[in-house]
Amino acid sequence: MYIYNVTTNIDESAHSAWLKWMQEIHIPAVLATGKFTSAKMSRVLIEEEMGGFTYSVQYSVSNKETLEKYYADDAPELRNQVAKLFPNKFVSFRTEMEIVSEH
Repeated sequence: MYIYNVTTNIDESAHSAWLKWMQEIHIPAVLATGKFTSAKMSRVLIEEEMGGFTYSVQYSVSNKETLEKYYADDAPELRNQVAKLFPNKFVSFRTEMEIVSEH
């Protein structure tokens, strides 16, 4: 099992609209690709020097091949959507993690 983690800092001026869009449109669209089994959204509880709010969305995926297929088939369009809706209002970075054990 893998986790595809997207951490985003969103500018305060776009925060409310972005959060609503993420919860109602974007995360459901990512899940609708059929490549992920679940998603969890968390607020990162730190004060950012640059301001804004930071969130982490963790998508569960069964294997690396499925994640690679998401990158090839779906990610470009989904990333373009957020860039068009919230230009210059966010910074994101992505991390892949392999689950070693669950307790």
